Amino acid sequence: MKGRMLFVIGSPRSGTTLLMRMLNVHPEILSRPEPHLLTPLASLGYYKYVDKASYDPFQAHQAVRTFVDDLPGGEQTYLNALRAYTDTLYGEMLATTDKTVFLDKTPAYALELPFLAKLYPDAIFVVLTRHPFAIFSSFAKSFFDDDWPAAHQFNPVVERYVPAIAQFLRDKPAEHMVHVRYEDLVANPDEHLRRICATADLEYLPEMVDYGQVKVDGAGLGDPIGVDKASRPNTASVHKWARAVAHNTPRTALLHKMVASIADEDLATWGYDRESLWAPLADVDEATALSAQNKARKWDRYSVERRTLLFLRRNIHNNFIGRGLKRLRFVLDVLLRE
Repeated sequence: MKGRMLFVIGSPRSGTTLLMRMLNVHPEILSRPEPHLLTPLASLGYYKYVDKASYDPFQAHQAVRTFVDDLPGGEQTYLNALRAYTDTLYGEMLATTDKTVFLDKTPAYALELPFLAKLYPDAIFVVLTRHPFAIFSSFAKSFFDDDWPAAHQFNPVVERYVPAIAQFLRDKPAEHMVHVRYEDLVANPDEHLRRICATADLEYLPEMVDYGQVKVDGAGLGDPIGVDKASRPNTASVHKWARAVAHNTPRTALLHKMVASIADEDLATWGYDRESLWAPLADVDEATALSAQNKARKWDRYSVERRTLLFLRRNIHNNFIGRGLKRLRFVLDVLLRE
């Protein structure tokens, strides 16, 4: 591949889109919203396999392991083949510009970090962590219309991402990695962008802080609204989660349940400690909390789409809508079968 790789690693709702937007201002860096090129490669069978597919995943897992083990170069040959695929795609995209670094920011990569480190051992990894409660609060608000139990049942992001990223932070050589806390990034973006540029051997440019001046090429996944509310980082959202939790017994109990399963070592590596996690709640009085938690719902296009989807999916496998869709799918499968 002609060029270098830079990965921004972080959980959903941890600020990775903000960081990607700032780095995208650099004239040497090209980024596109969440390509998801590498997540499928991690589950082709050699390392992991999916539970459901149009083929037997277990048989594929056994077969590919046997095949690769018999190759003269073994696992390294397999990684070289996968890298040839991704290098072609990343490289061809870079070739459309005069830039030298491709930045891939896909939060799902955080659950495949051992594979990613094997595939691109010389890449630069910028790891962004954020207060775990802020992550979940934003996740529930953004994707589940503030339905915390539904959000946690669908994806326990704290329990999944904190241990995975913490282990990576402990394992990855420091010369290839920069760890930044979201709270520190928005409070002092210049300092941390300098650190990232130094690790990536790039010139630091002060204009990177004003990310609103440069749009990201292409369409894709990512924060469709929040990051465009401002043109440069600010601290307004750092303790926003506390207003959504304070004096709310069910939400507080759910957060206690989440963090109880996280090891102290992982929290410390992530950049926090168990006791200080709760400190921001003491600064929120009951009236402020009630006002925030009862705030009028947004009715922009994105919010309406998410709310409609949540309504339709609720109990979908047991209600008349789900039963009707299953019958329709069966009919369509029969009609479209080749």
